[in-house]
Amino acid sequence: MTDGPRDEFLQLEPESEFGAVPDAFQRLWTPHRMAYINAGADANRGSGCPFCAAPDRSDEDGLIVHRGEHAFVLLNLFPYNSGHLLVCPYRHVGLYDEATTAETAEIAYLTQVAMGVLRATSRCDGFNIGMNQGQVAGAGVEEHLHQHIVPRWASDANFFPIIAKTKALPQLLGDVRQAIADAWPA
Repeated sequence: MTDGPRDEFLQLEPESEFGAVPDAFQRLWTPHRMAYINAGADANRGSGCPFCAAPDRSDEDGLIVHRGEHAFVLLNLFPYNSGHLLVCPYRHVGLYDEATTAETAEIAYLTQVAMGVLRATSRCDGFNIGMNQGQVAGAGVEEHLHQHIVPRWASDANFFPIIAKTKALPQLLGDVRQAIADAWPA
C-alpha cells in the first residue's frame, strides 16, 4: 500500500482494528461538569461515603440545600433532571428499616417541603420519589440511606434520552442549589 518511504507514515488503520468497539451513544461534551465529578471524587476519598462527607463541607461544596436535625437535603451530583434532590439521614445507615422513627419522620417531612420548594422554583408538573434499597435494587450508594426526589415536567420526556442516549440539563448544579436553598422556608 505504500508508494515510497514517506508513505509508510501515512497508513491508516481500519476502524475494525481499533481497541474500542463502536457503540450507539452520541457524545455531548460538557467539560464544565468535570468540576462536579472531581468534587464528588474528592468528597468520597477518606470517608468512603459521599453522604457522610457532605455535611462536613460548606453547603455550596456539599450541594446541601437544607440541614435538619436528623437529616439533610442535597442535590444529586449526577441528576436525572435539574433539581434532583436527595434526603439523607446524618447517621450512616443503609436501609429504611434501620432508621430511627425520628429519622424517618424528618425524611418524610423534608420530602414534603422539598416538593413545595421545587414546585415554586422550577414549576414542575410532578415527581418521581423513591429509595433504592441495596445494590440489586439499583442503589448507587447502598450503604447510606437516601431518598430521591426527581422533579418532572410534561415536556421532559423527549427523544434525547431515548434516541440519543443523552440527558440535557439546562441549569448548572450551583445555580440550582442556590435557587432551592434561597426558597427553602426558614
